[in-house]
Amino acid sequence: MKRVTVLGKQRAGIAIGQVPQAKENWVLVKVHAAPMCTEYKAFASGTNHGFFGHEAAGEVVAVAQPGKVKVGDRVVAMPLSSCGQCAYCLAGEYIHCQDLIDFETCHGSDDGKATMSQYLLKQDWMLAPIPDGMSYEHASMACCGLGPTFGAFQLMDLDAHDTLLITGLGPVGLGGVIGARYRGATVIAVDVNRYRAAKALELGAEAVIDPADEDALARILALTSDGRGVDKAVDCSGAVAAHRLCIDATRRKGMVAFVGECADDTPVQISQDMIRKGLRLIGSWHYNLADTPRMMAMISQVGDKLDQLITHRYPIDDIQSAWETQLSGQCGKVILQPWEGSDV
Repeated sequence: MKRVTVLGKQRAGIAIGQVPQAKENWVLVKVHAAPMCTEYKAFASGTNHGFFGHEAAGEVVAVAQPGKVKVGDRVVAMPLSSCGQCAYCLAGEYIHCQDLIDFETCHGSDDGKATMSQYLLKQDWMLAPIPDGMSYEHASMACCGLGPTFGAFQLMDLDAHDTLLITGLGPVGLGGVIGARYRGATVIAVDVNRYRAAKALELGAEAVIDPADEDALARILALTSDGRGVDKAVDCSGAVAAHRLCIDATRRKGMVAFVGECADDTPVQISQDMIRKGLRLIGSWHYNLADTPRMMAMISQVGDKLDQLITHRYPIDDIQSAWETQLSGQCGKVILQPWEGSDV
């Protein structure tokens, strides 16, 4: 089977691996749509760990034992390989599992670990059923396209009474615009990328502010009903400056969710930000598995917006172009098609 690999700095290629075998509750899924996320950063730097991707939608083609899925089922594969037995997994919060399964130790190789591949192995309980009539591409947005912000919105109880600030308009932030508008919230967005700013407006944002504008905070405040700030904010950029903007732009007793990964330190003033302003700061990585039916219901109702969010599709053999497109920043969500035009 084919899978994506990195050959050097900004050089991509295809590796050939063995089709993995189903065992116990691990089932074999034929990948039909593999959304591309932050893997392009490894392509940019030339870092190769051989197995790329953590989002996919496809068809179950082999099972080792009766379980939660059967051959022929159409499914979305959730990210990671969680244990399925700890308190977090049992509560649906598998994304926070601290006892992740070592894939290579479990299966003897890493073949089947990657989603940017023609086949993958996944535990049956981590496969969400795709409703009849929903395309693989749309269903695959239940991972990083819509998932991170959906989880944050669930925690914040975002609704039509709220004005929401979204900082960072990569695919996750753009997905957040879709999810917030679906809930009826008014969206103010922030990004320096003009292509993505235009895309956010197309998807329903009320306004997009350039963070390079020295009056960015004042402009955001001016767009709120009383000039005192947004009700809620979510950062999808992972930039420290964006974190600070979210905190400063949110009204007293408001809520701020952090979705974008960040390794740097964000300054938070305990008295000013937390005690006197009364902010609630939330970390959100994914969503509770119990909310999957709500996610699928949303996807079924925002299909036209997902067609706008998904801007590019590439066959797996053209992974070079796919990653170059992501690196350009002139795109929304990019889909890799493992079987398009393939003879393997």
